Amino acid sequence: MSFFNQSEKAYLMLANGQVFEGKSLGAKGTVIGEVVFTTGLTGYQETLTDPSYYGQIVTQTFPLIGNYGVNHEDNESARSYVTGYIVRESCDMPSNFRCEGNIKDFLTENNIIGISGIDTRSLTRIIRETGVMNGIITTENIYDKKEELLEKVRAFEIKNAVESVTNSEILTYSGENPKYKVVLFDFGYKRNIRQELVKRGCEVIVVPADTTAEQVKAINPDGIMFSNGPGNPAENVQIIENIKEIQKLGIAIFGICLGHQLMALANGGRTEKLKYGHRGANQPVIDLESGLTYVTSQNHGYAVIGDSIPAEIGHVSHINANDKTCEGIRYTAVNAFTVQFHPEAHGGPLDTAYLFDEFISTMESEVK
Repeated sequence: MSFFNQSEKAYLMLANGQVFEGKSLGAKGTVIGEVVFTTGLTGYQETLTDPSYYGQIVTQTFPLIGNYGVNHEDNESARSYVTGYIVRESCDMPSNFRCEGNIKDFLTENNIIGISGIDTRSLTRIIRETGVMNGIITTENIYDKKEELLEKVRAFEIKNAVESVTNSEILTYSGENPKYKVVLFDFGYKRNIRQELVKRGCEVIVVPADTTAEQVKAINPDGIMFSNGPGNPAENVQIIENIKEIQKLGIAIFGICLGHQLMALANGGRTEKLKYGHRGANQPVIDLESGLTYVTSQNHGYAVIGDSIPAEIGHVSHINANDKTCEGIRYTAVNAFTVQFHPEAHGGPLDTAYLFDEFISTMESEVK
């Protein structure tokens, strides 16, 4: 017996053939993507607008999503980049003084196909035990052509991810009387990275992902930020080659998430795909220098292999407290440091925002 009217029904099918029946949430149609989960209790709007989720169907492990609604201020980019969205229960009547709408309408307006009313705990256990896998969400009757769709699901790959989310224009942002000039590479950057720099007195020049060393040199910045972004880092062959030249400029570099991975690849390191990744606002990270453990916001499916970084190039500075994977690198051969987590933490803990201050201090010493 179905709990939903046929017109409201939606289906999620995994690459292993398992089907979950639920209720349509948002736009109608069919989408295929990589099914992942995120453990954040809040911050669902930031998740929906994070370009790092390009090509992915996102499962929220927290059972009630949408209780405080959505607003125009919390977007991390101009639109939503998730391929599909999965929740246990969606709140249609949110309550919050900042609320400007509900999540159902937000998904519809952004043409995101979602599904609610399924056992997200069971789905999360499947992903944890077998690893991330492809899946399909559809508002059509999936049993009419299950085998045909299953073939498409299994053949799906996320390709040209950074190219698909980066802006082709150079854009400048600053407050009053900026003291430093920072080039921010748009690999799919979150807006709050830019805002954290601006509020620390930086003029931020956001540049396309394929910007070259010569173009950076012409801007003459005090610092360079390599942003977060989606996809397999090793796919970005030309960007990695560009970074090899950019780091020779001697300008202070700070890398976050994908920027951390690309910097490692440019310096002889290797990356690997994690079984189910780190996604959520409660990821514990150990700073190896201080011995302190910080709670961080993360969103990545790949990680740098820590011992692949040549000793003469740099060393691992942070590790994940759960699985001991590399979470940061301090470079000695070039003027750079990078982290896998999100110190801008929007929405999430502010434990590691001090890294932006360190980046400012590095630029300040260079300017002097």
